[in-house]
Amino acid sequence: MCSAPVIAVVDDDDSIREALGDLIRSLGYRCLGFASAEDFLGFADRPSIACMITDIKMPGLTGLELQDRLNADGHPPPIIFMTSYVDDATKAKAMGGGARCFFGKPVDDDDLIACLHSVVDAH
Repeated sequence: MCSAPVIAVVDDDDSIREALGDLIRSLGYRCLGFASAEDFLGFADRPSIACMITDIKMPGLTGLELQDRLNADGHPPPIIFMTSYVDDATKAKAMGGGARCFFGKPVDDDDLIACLHSVVDAH
């Protein structure tokens, strides 16, 4: 059984999920992609997730609503937000809800990698 940490990518954009998956696997982590917040919430083994990277704006539940649901359930995975819609109120809500990092798209790979390592090493 592989003991590499599992990173979940929750984004409705297939190309983003694929690119992040490639990057995450290149770092030695495992990656699971989810096309929506609802898909992630339906995943039975959520406790196995070492970290989650999610978009803010998605059809259905937004990333912030996903964060609220996970916080309400208790023991949410560490969350990294990536969004094309950067504004101070959204960032404040995400960080106030416990997000580890908040990036505007396009994300600098080095910044994302540093955040991922920081989160997973602390997890």
